[in-house]
Amino acid sequence: MHNFVFGIYPYIAITVMILGSIIRYDADPFSWKSKSSQILRRRQFVIGSVLFHVGVLVIFFGHLVGLLTPVAVFDAMGISHGAKQILAMAAGGIAGVMALVGGGMLLHRRLTDPRVRAHSSPADNGILILLVAQLVLGLLTILVSAQHLDGHEMLLLMSWAQGIVYFQAGAADHIVNVHWLFKLHIFLGLTIFLLFPFTRLVHMISVPVRYLWRPGYQIVRSRRHAAK
Repeated sequence: MHNFVFGIYPYIAITVMILGSIIRYDADPFSWKSKSSQILRRRQFVIGSVLFHVGVLVIFFGHLVGLLTPVAVFDAMGISHGAKQILAMAAGGIAGVMALVGGGMLLHRRLTDPRVRAHSSPADNGILILLVAQLVLGLLTILVSAQHLDGHEMLLLMSWAQGIVYFQAGAADHIVNVHWLFKLHIFLGLTIFLLFPFTRLVHMISVPVRYLWRPGYQIVRSRRHAAK
């Protein structure tokens, strides 16, 4: 089971996320939106949304850089494994708390406001609950990491992630003995990837880059003279 969850399941989740997103965009592009309910309880939405999105973005890119950067790069920069772990704990902890507070505000708003709840689908509520649960797990792993600051367990997680990305055999073996909280955190993260194309999360990759080179428009008001 361990080899399946951490050696095969990652490829299933990532494949479904990529292909599912492409198929959804091609088959039903008008569903590719966040379905914002911003006009309802605007103040709570704005505060919660900013905290949540900024926190999640920092966490995402922090994981991306932290897990996929070769160890040799950190060694060449003179960053010890322990220092890298402390940096990850500090930055991830601050961003995690921000995202959790924001996510909690958005979830509270979505579940308690009748108008927002009527605007939400079960998938909307479900994916937000999973994201909040993932944030809680991530913060709990910081408590585990604080018990050993040598960076050893982080190296195991890096070896696993890089093994998956570079299709190395036996990648799952790297995390056989890591704490169960890390394993649950990884599994839930992969499950969110799996569900990604079936939820409103797809709006995350709808960056309007085409506006950078779109030709400008000029609106000209013309005054038609009334016929005499």
